[in-house]
Amino acid sequence: MAMEHPVCLIENNPNGELVVNQDALKILSDITKPVVVIAIVGRYRTGKSYLMNKLAGHRSGFALGSTIQSKTKGIWMWCVPHPSKPEQTLVLLDTEGLGDVEKGNSANDTWIFAVAVLLSSSFVYNSVGTIDQQAMDQLHYVTELSEHIKTNTSLWETMDEEEEIDASAEFKRFFPSFTWCVRDFCLDLEIDGKPITEDQYLCNALKLKSGFSKKVLEYNLPRECIRHYFHSHKCFVFDQPANKQNLQRLDDLPDSELDPTFVMQTEKFLSYVFDNSQPKTMPGGHIVTGRLFGNLTSTYVETIKSGLIPCIENAVQTLSKLENSRAVNDALSKYEEEMSHNINEFPTETEKEFIYVHQKCEKEALKVFMDRSFKDENQEYQIKLISGLEENRIKYYQCNEETSIMKCKFLLQELSEKLEKKIAEGEYSRPGGHKEFMEEKHKLIDTYHQSSGKGIKALEVLQEFLKEKEDVEAVILRADQTMTDAERRKAEEHAKAEAAARENEIKERNLKCLEQIREDQQRCMEQQQEMLKLKLEEERKKTIEQNEWLIAQKLKEKQDLLAKGFERQREMLENQIRHLQKINEEAKKKSFLGELLSPITAFFSHIFGSSSRSNEHFK
Repeated sequence: MAMEHPVCLIENNPNGELVVNQDALKILSDITKPVVVIAIVGRYRTGKSYLMNKLAGHRSGFALGSTIQSKTKGIWMWCVPHPSKPEQTLVLLDTEGLGDVEKGNSANDTWIFAVAVLLSSSFVYNSVGTIDQQAMDQLHYVTELSEHIKTNTSLWETMDEEEEIDASAEFKRFFPSFTWCVRDFCLDLEIDGKPITEDQYLCNALKLKSGFSKKVLEYNLPRECIRHYFHSHKCFVFDQPANKQNLQRLDDLPDSELDPTFVMQTEKFLSYVFDNSQPKTMPGGHIVTGRLFGNLTSTYVETIKSGLIPCIENAVQTLSKLENSRAVNDALSKYEEEMSHNINEFPTETEKEFIYVHQKCEKEALKVFMDRSFKDENQEYQIKLISGLEENRIKYYQCNEETSIMKCKFLLQELSEKLEKKIAEGEYSRPGGHKEFMEEKHKLIDTYHQSSGKGIKALEVLQEFLKEKEDVEAVILRADQTMTDAERRKAEEHAKAEAAARENEIKERNLKCLEQIREDQQRCMEQQQEMLKLKLEEERKKTIEQNEWLIAQKLKEKQDLLAKGFERQREMLENQIRHLQKINEEAKKKSFLGELLSPITAFFSHIFGSSSRSNEHFK
């Protein structure tokens, strides 16, 4: 996968309406690798596009506005291979400049900001100058996120009524990392005459003031949001890259003509992003691929267009239905693909050989489904997969039977040419003809049994062939004047005994086959239960780990709020921490062997109890 240039992912039309570009979705649908989504936002003419082009490994691509006009409208996307992690793909999102005076629509800016947060795994805010109160005021969009994004998580539904609930308590779990890039920075990095790092500079800028005055609350609000919503905070400062004249052709300048300090700072930023940005994940730890990212984008934009507030969990549920349906289809396609490699080997000599082939293909299909499905409530889609695999098993079993019947009939046609010719010419209708006929018939049967490649219907086809010859045999028997009536009766009884023996052999074989099929279904149920148990255990561990991580984050927040005047915020954090700890304790005790596995068990029990379809093959 390689894009030569960016494409518009979300168009911001003149009416302020967001529209997803279908061509961009087609590009994303072909990306099967995990995506690392890096979005950059900031006021227009602050050099956002330059950094994104550098991340893409190009000098140009994203539009660099060299005038006072904003060049990027909506959100543009550039998908490029990850430079150091070949198993991942970088998805770079460059947003239109916030605060464009020509647009005059702050609500639209807020939605651009919110969508960038929702879609990214690494969020970069780009500004010019210093991190001062003016810079914080320009970042007012972050204070409006709680009004434009919902988590709708059930995690807090069981919280005691007397415990205060913060609607944004889950943002840190779902939101990306936060990186603040300060451009054209001209101050010394020091506090009280002591040198500090860029991260310490940001940390100091995010310090809260104690007190309850309106002015203090307004001062604290954007800082609280950044600290409270984003799980990690990083800062980079950049010197001015070149003189004002050269700034207008920044994308044409080689590094040798840029300020050396700026080049070094840029490399430091790129290295950090490449090394530390994580793949986009869904709640529960499900890793997002390009196709899933495209669906996620469409879901959020359609929700906004409908006038509703994007809800993360609702989006996940919508995507899980789409992805689980596709997982079922992909798994069944995998079964078909694997089985097509074996169909040239049909017919199998025994049912056991067929079941072995089926099991191999089924196992590959189950792997595909388990890898791609997530949040499959009540195993609804896994049951659809089981049903589809059973239908495919029957289809290919019938194909195996039909191939066997065809080969057996063709073999009997070849072996019986001499016999049929003599019958047609009446050579057996004479004294001693019956003995000669029986010798030819038994010779044919022996040769037939010794021939390989007949498959699982060999007995049935032979029995049908011999039944067709019963009337001919009776005529030949009556025509043989050398035989006594007793000898004729004995010959008739012997023929009936042979036919009955073959019928019994066919019945025994079919009953054995049915038992093998039932054993295969039992094995399949046990295999699916085990795979599901492992998947659910893995998801549970991820949830526990994420909750423990969130507890650690909130404990860190609590430590930061120990200063006087933050008792209310600290109490809310303590409530959240206690609730998370309680949920984790319950999750650690939970077993998936009973309730969660019961839908699959019930479905297989239904299959076991309905053997009429299988019996139909053996009538």
